[in-house]
Amino acid sequence: MIPRALTPAAFAGRGARARIESFSGETMGTSWSLHAVSPPAATARRVQAALDLVVAQMSQWEAESDLSRFNRAAPGEWHEVPGELACVVEAAREIARESGGAFNAGLGRLTDAWGFGGAGPVGQIPEGDDVLASRTIDFDPATRRIRRTGGAALDLSGIAKGYGVDLVAEWLLGNGVRHFLLEVGGELRGEGIRPDGQPWWVDVEMPPSSSIAPWRIALHDLSVATSGNYRRGFVADGRHYSHSFDPATGRPIVNGVSSVTVLHRQCMMADGWATALTVLGAEAAIALADGQELAACVVAGDREYLSHGWRAMLH
Repeated sequence: MIPRALTPAAFAGRGARARIESFSGETMGTSWSLHAVSPPAATARRVQAALDLVVAQMSQWEAESDLSRFNRAAPGEWHEVPGELACVVEAAREIARESGGAFNAGLGRLTDAWGFGGAGPVGQIPEGDDVLASRTIDFDPATRRIRRTGGAALDLSGIAKGYGVDLVAEWLLGNGVRHFLLEVGGELRGEGIRPDGQPWWVDVEMPPSSSIAPWRIALHDLSVATSGNYRRGFVADGRHYSHSFDPATGRPIVNGVSSVTVLHRQCMMADGWATALTVLGAEAAIALADGQELAACVVAGDREYLSHGWRAMLH
């Protein structure tokens, strides 16, 4: 798959003798890696610092993160949050609105109860959880303040990793690094091209139970994120429960979708939309992707569903 347009700026500052340097580290319970053409000396340190900032603001697993302290505060009170966290909350609310509520950043109590949050695994189906409780996160963009209802707790695990990719990418671009491939826990963003003139080729991860061949994508000024129900979950009484929740029912999804991959200029939006589309079921997800002009691929069993935007990149 190839983007429909090649940015002329992609060739700026690139030469056949330019070197690719590679860096890696750990963040958000996973790993990160970067392949960059002629990066500055401080690159590894600055990448780690940017990702550490995301953890410090948005982690459910860090007790003193801004998100965790907000979730411990009394509901109904407004709290000013840092700009980066406010940016992600605003994007999450946009996706929630455009998806008809398929994305909900207020499910933190549910994800904890089912063992997918900061409280750790539970290995059993929770009892007595009020699935009809309000899970609303209000946001005032003018003052960068948020508040929650009593049944809500902020959970940005379906979008924050993608934002971390974007935050690092913007630092790289702002410091003259025009050609790179960046990955954080399977979410990727590619800018420019390699010194040999090739784009940054990546293979889309497919569910291990699927016989569908993986797609190969040229990440030229483009991001890709995949939401897979096979990645996390637990088995109770012989049944597998996914970590993806349907906000309408307050329970793990059972719609047959095993993975959703979305391509977008911003990795944060690719990440969030992949999460939202997973909830809807294959046909509804593709219909929404077409309506939002998203390039999306939905896998359900051994069947593949492709949006118009995805198909356009095949020509």
